[in-house]
Amino acid sequence: MIFDFSFWRYAFNQQKLIHNLKEAEMRKFGKRLMWILAIGVLVFAIREFWGMGTVSLTPLLSVGLWETYTVARWTSLLGTLLWAGLYLAFHTYIVAFLFKKLARMPWRAAIVMQAYVTALLVFEKALLLAVFAAFGYTLSVSFLSFGPLAATFLEEPFLVLFFNQLTVITAAAIALQYKYVRSFTAAKPWAILLVLIAAHVAGALIVAYVGLLPLADLFAIFVEEGGVPVE
Repeated sequence: MIFDFSFWRYAFNQQKLIHNLKEAEMRKFGKRLMWILAIGVLVFAIREFWGMGTVSLTPLLSVGLWETYTVARWTSLLGTLLWAGLYLAFHTYIVAFLFKKLARMPWRAAIVMQAYVTALLVFEKALLLAVFAAFGYTLSVSFLSFGPLAATFLEEPFLVLFFNQLTVITAAAIALQYKYVRSFTAAKPWAILLVLIAAHVAGALIVAYVGLLPLADLFAIFVEEGGVPVE
């Protein structure tokens, strides 16, 4: 038995997709996955063009360093595209590989699961961009997360960044992964849920730590000492 994978057909009928993955051969998945990844890269690029995450470069423009600002923006775009590729590949392929090895899931079940998780993450970023563009400004925290709540009573930037990574999309991803892992492994349900929550919390801690690194200062040093004049 053979079935053709369709992202939208199974997006809200995951149980049917799980059944098909167990009972039949799948076709046309690779092409659909490439579309998800291409849209993801496009979303990252549009966010960069619109100016999300480039506020640290504004002082270059305000003091009239047009050439330096242009180089900085192109460098920032290149870095964004590289980061998009790494981000999407990690959440799609690397995480699927970890599920295959650690949870003993079939590869195609793991990669299909992570394709939907990646799509959720891309949707989250696209939604944030749409809302920020509609209002004409950005915030350092996501309205889909616990970040705004944490920022109201916590003064520690690390904790705010940590809670900012815990979003409704995180909950949706955990629910999706729980359904697949439970369907394709013999692990106990409580153990699956506990490990998934711990993994996402650990990921949030890592992202929060990276978010505190002085990347803007490092970039400024690169510009000043890497051969690009600032005067």
